[in-house]
Amino acid sequence: MDQPWTPRPKPEQADRLERRIEFADYQETRDFLERLNSLSEAQNRFADLSFGRTYVNITVRPTDDGATIGDDDHRFAAAIDALLQA
Repeated sequence: MDQPWTPRPKPEQADRLERRIEFADYQETRDFLERLNSLSEAQNRFADLSFGRTYVNITVRPTDDGATIGDDDHRFAAAIDALLQA
């Protein structure tokens, strides 16, 4: 089951947004990762990823070290969400 974006403010680490997305099979996972790659290159913004055959864990961090999550970060997360509709 897909999880919504979860804010993770932590004193010892930079703020971040996290989300886990699950897919029915490897091909769906791969297709999503290819769309995410295109989005990331177009926006010159790259999330931290970990993934397996049927899931992707995504972490969006602010572009400035030590910054808190802001509107740009939420817009990038929303753009990632829109990829699920494609």
